[in-house]
Amino acid sequence: MVKRNEAPEDTRIREVGGRPVRLTSDMSLPSLSAVEIGSYLLAFFGMWAVLHFKLLGALLAGMLVYQLVHTIAPSIERHMSSGRARWVAVVVIAAVVVGGLAGLAIGIVEHFEHTVPNIQNQLDQVMQIVAQARARSPEWLSAMLPGDVSQIKEKAGMLVHTHMAQLQQGGKNVARGFGHVLFGMIIGAMIAITGERHTQRLPLSTALASRASRFADAFRRIVFAQVKISTINAVFTALYLLVALPVFHQQLPLSKTLVLVTFIAGLLPVIGNLISNTLIVAVSLAVSLPTAISSLVFLVLIHKFEYFLNARIVGGQIEARAWELLLAMLVMEAAAGVPGLIAAPIFYAYIKRELVYLRLA
Repeated sequence: MVKRNEAPEDTRIREVGGRPVRLTSDMSLPSLSAVEIGSYLLAFFGMWAVLHFKLLGALLAGMLVYQLVHTIAPSIERHMSSGRARWVAVVVIAAVVVGGLAGLAIGIVEHFEHTVPNIQNQLDQVMQIVAQARARSPEWLSAMLPGDVSQIKEKAGMLVHTHMAQLQQGGKNVARGFGHVLFGMIIGAMIAITGERHTQRLPLSTALASRASRFADAFRRIVFAQVKISTINAVFTALYLLVALPVFHQQLPLSKTLVLVTFIAGLLPVIGNLISNTLIVAVSLAVSLPTAISSLVFLVLIHKFEYFLNARIVGGQIEARAWELLLAMLVMEAAAGVPGLIAAPIFYAYIKRELVYLRLA
């Protein structure tokens, strides 16, 4: 009698490409159909296109709205159906965004209404800060600072005239980026409202849905990690601005505002730290040169420490080592600049997820 070949004892079933695949304990690769391989190629092409066509803002905005809707909706589903709960969540997010933009616009208008009539007083205050900085700065630095208000106006006019083309192009880029973000938010809300329909999907649709689901999961993990990072950064900054400096009688103006800006800006990977650090050093320079130097040293040291801590936090969320994430950020920055640096944690988290599902990592 001929015995049938029995399956290995260490046999597992894992979902790959939207269908179950039997994995064994040997080192053989899982079998993938042409449709599944095509879905992976389309996913990688999509990530390349996002960076090449400068659509990272639209992607992040859409994914953020999508995740917020699915985070808010479960608490609302207790009182209504799932579909209506998602609609209510979208309305709440839209109201917050529109209200925030309206408040920002009103604040800017009121600021200019109060500032423009008193522009001379503002310039006088600026000159007082510049004069204090000149008195506390070395000669080579003080020689670069303007001597009076007329020099400020003259240099500002020359800069505007010289870089008029760049300013116009920069304004167009800002408006274009804002439009991309707005469209991304709308698309993310539409996808969240549509939800998963229980219809029979074709093989390519099923495979692409799996790619999108895993990318959304990777984005969610990175967002939660970034919130932790921003919180840690704000705590260290608060200890320095609100505790350490007052002990040495060097209280910075707008200290609490700077802590709030540090937390909000810290939600943006990489560029957020640059914004908050620049503001802190600029305000410190207005107080005294030693305060500015101490602030600069503190920021350099704390961010060198946080650089590895952040990689560890993000790596813990995506099950990757810190050096893997640092290497991915280095390569992406070299390939696509600051957008690549921002996208690196998300893209690498998604790639790592796919490799784990394929039993390759």
